Amino acid sequence: MSSGVSTCPACGTKNRVPATASGRPQCASCHGPLPWLVNVDDAEFSAATNTNQIVLVDLWAPWCGPCRMVAPILERLASQYAGKVKVVKVNVDHNPRTSARFDAQSIPTLVILRGGKTVTRLVGAQPEAVLKKRIDALLAS
Repeated sequence: MSSGVSTCPACGTKNRVPATASGRPQCASCHGPLPWLVNVDDAEFSAATNTNQIVLVDLWAPWCGPCRMVAPILERLASQYAGKVKVVKVNVDHNPRTSARFDAQSIPTLVILRGGKTVTRLVGAQPEAVLKKRIDALLAS
């Protein structure tokens, strides 16, 4: 099981956040919600997206310029929606099954899942406002 490090937006403590876990990550220090942004592979994808919160999947590649433009936006969104949205990044060059599952013919492809089902799919670099609008609408419903 892979994990990453997430900085608590409330107190600044660095916390190890697993890619796959039940529930929602919280800060070991202040117990506030943590941003949940993880990199996963084909083997971990199903477990990483098996959560009751909204999952924003980023199908990307390191050589892709628009993908690099979207990356800081996704980091901000993971922080702003800590405890509400999980961001799962999948490198399409190394994970062909997940890439094929979402028919990622162009990247970045951003897929929003709820309950494991696709509710929104966006292709290409999207402005932060567009992504926030989609997320806010899902959180409100």
